[in-house]
Amino acid sequence: MNPIKNLIRGNKLFRKYHFEEFKDDLNELITNGQKPEILFISCCDSRITTDFMVGNKPGDLFTLRNIGNFVPPYSTDGNFHGNASAIEYAVSVLKVSNIIVCGHSYCGACQSLYEDIPNTNDYINIRKWLELGKKAKDMTLKNKHLYKNKQDLYKATEKNSIICQLKNLLTYPAIKRKVLTKEITIHGWYYNLIDGSIEFYDQISKKYKDINEYR
Repeated sequence: MNPIKNLIRGNKLFRKYHFEEFKDDLNELITNGQKPEILFISCCDSRITTDFMVGNKPGDLFTLRNIGNFVPPYSTDGNFHGNASAIEYAVSVLKVSNIIVCGHSYCGACQSLYEDIPNTNDYINIRKWLELGKKAKDMTLKNKHLYKNKQDLYKATEKNSIICQLKNLLTYPAIKRKVLTKEITIHGWYYNLIDGSIEFYDQISKKYKDINEYR
């Protein structure tokens, strides 16, 4: 089936079978405005489907998606910063109380850190963006001897990248201030495409644990 027509068909099915489930919630959100408690930063990867992963409904998550679920450090250079503006909007306007950086297995961005990106204008922004993964790559290569194969190396990079992005979040003055006053909690999650499970980064033990152990 034509991919666009498939989406149109999906919308018809959504309106017929599911929209009514959310109609009252949506009417309230339209009347009173959105008040999500969570900023969810995830990857653009088409295999990441937050609605299915965590069962959220309209109004639950303010979602930011980009290649590699990277968080660019805070900057005041006056350029256009789509990711940073979304983060600022969530924190300063919507006043979310939680920020989740959700990475995932088989991440193309993290794998690309170990590949040669063509040096042409068609890839100029991709090459620049992937610089945000350099620290995670360096962290991983320091313990390269621990990994049996490339997949283990990539998985470690994916998890280290989440840790690096949490650190980048703290370069935003408003986030750092609100973390210190306990108005915001930041979380690192790792989603496994194979079985749908999620691990969280325990910032006390510095280890990843099954999400069901989260307290």
